[in-house]
Amino acid sequence: MAIPLPAERIEYIVEGGHKLAGSITPSGNKNAALPIIAAALLTDEPVELTNVPRIRDVEALVQLLVSLGAEADWTGQNTLRIHARDIRPASLDPDLCSRIRASILLAGPVLARCGEVVLPPPGGDVIGRRRLDSHFLALRQLGAEISMNGSYVFKAQKLKGADVFLDEPSVTATENALCAAVAAEGTTILSNAASEPHVQDLAHFLVGMGASIEGIGTNCLTVHGGRPLHGTSHRIGPDHIEVASLIGLAAVTDSDLRIVDAGVQHLRSTLMAFERLGVHCEIDGNDLLVPPDQAKRVEPDFGGHVPKIEDQPWPAFPADAMSIAIVTATQCDGMVLMFEKMFESRMFFVDKLIAMGARIVLCDPHRAVISGPSKLKAARLESPDIRAGMAMLIAAMGAEGTSTINNAQQIERGYERIDERLNAIGARIRRVPAR
Repeated sequence: MAIPLPAERIEYIVEGGHKLAGSITPSGNKNAALPIIAAALLTDEPVELTNVPRIRDVEALVQLLVSLGAEADWTGQNTLRIHARDIRPASLDPDLCSRIRASILLAGPVLARCGEVVLPPPGGDVIGRRRLDSHFLALRQLGAEISMNGSYVFKAQKLKGADVFLDEPSVTATENALCAAVAAEGTTILSNAASEPHVQDLAHFLVGMGASIEGIGTNCLTVHGGRPLHGTSHRIGPDHIEVASLIGLAAVTDSDLRIVDAGVQHLRSTLMAFERLGVHCEIDGNDLLVPPDQAKRVEPDFGGHVPKIEDQPWPAFPADAMSIAIVTATQCDGMVLMFEKMFESRMFFVDKLIAMGARIVLCDPHRAVISGPSKLKAARLESPDIRAGMAMLIAAMGAEGTSTINNAQQIERGYERIDERLNAIGARIRRVPAR
């Protein structure tokens, strides 16, 4: 059964103060599933994807694929079969495109298959300006002509390999460029490329389809394009941002958690940041153990100076985990500066944490100083975006009393059945229609 896509508004009623215990498995990586689903359009043969998160953003993108003429069927709870035997550059639903940032990921694959595509402006989280210039730069160098008339119009008689240097290591621009490059005639060198785990996952999926890509996991990718692409089966890797969320949740609620199949090879910068906050994890094979009753004492810089946690392009600390680190820091003994470099609106959610009792000084749109620990009290909250919504859910679970999180459907855009899965290990979350 598909997740309902109408803009239904959901509230979470969260009873705080309960410790969690047990094992939990992170969902498949949302930011890998979306470009891989779009890339399934590159072949006219069937593609089977497993460990696909059943979340709103995925369901919306699947609907967009169907509107282009592809067949898409859920053959299991998290297994998706896509067969893009014949697709057409049809007019895409502006409402669906406006709900998700991922609609822009259709540009490269549909351009490669059809020679043209018209995309309404994408939506997604309201966390500041999210420019598309890097997409246009890459696709133009590969042979596309791009214009705008309310929607973005991409056309290309023939895609050709090129030496492409992205003006920023944009994840989605790298993914669009990769999909176009594997279909282009000749060799493409893609420099200053993003190298996040989800970009690597897409590259491995394309290789499984028959593409030739060198340098996976680095910032310079060499693509030998024009090879026939065939159907394949691929398993989406675990979501490292969900793993970070679960670490923060365990720390804030003093819980004992085993995060199963955590993809520990992608967690070095995340674990380093939590270590700075006094939250220590243990690696057991590919599982991650978060012991209860952590010291949660901020580790100062050498000489006793206030430390800083900042996001940077991979493999440094990921921007999507910043909201989780902020709420965790409110429960840690000491002072820390959080520096969010990428988006100028992502930190504005901290006023909700301040209303709950957190001691936070928002210095400017990119920097906040947190002094902890603070006793959090229940409040009525509203989720502005996926990651801030999860941060507020964590805060509500660690607070005294019962909180209400409105606009919780934003959280469900990125976290699959999060209320059910957390309730199974001791949380008290009720999911109800918004009043």
